[in-house]
Amino acid sequence: MKKEKPAGAGKTTSRRRFAKNIASALVTAPLAVSLAQSQTPTTPKEATAPPNPQPTPATPKPTPLAEAYGEVARARFGEHVTAEQFTKIKEEMEGNVRTAERLRRVKLQNADEPDFVFEA
Repeated sequence: MKKEKPAGAGKTTSRRRFAKNIASALVTAPLAVSLAQSQTPTTPKEATAPPNPQPTPATPKPTPLAEAYGEVARARFGEHVTAEQFTKIKEEMEGNVRTAERLRRVKLQNADEPDFVFEA
């Protein structure tokens, strides 16, 4: 006949499980706080115009590199893409070119290493 263990006996938490629980708590805590703040009722403020409204800048003219990427897309996929989709593609290419320029401006030191994600 097998002995039955009490309800609390035999449930030990490993160091790995403990670390995972702590990590998940640290990750979800800011999300829970922001969710709680978004659900609290706020008093509506009266809409007021800014004292000196500035005109919104028009969409900047695409860079020549983005235009070139757009033309490559037109040559390759032109028969499958509508004019509206092509405009959207050119806008996304412009965003990609600007992001690449920002990344190139960041100077890395010799000691900078990539982030490694280790999973066991």
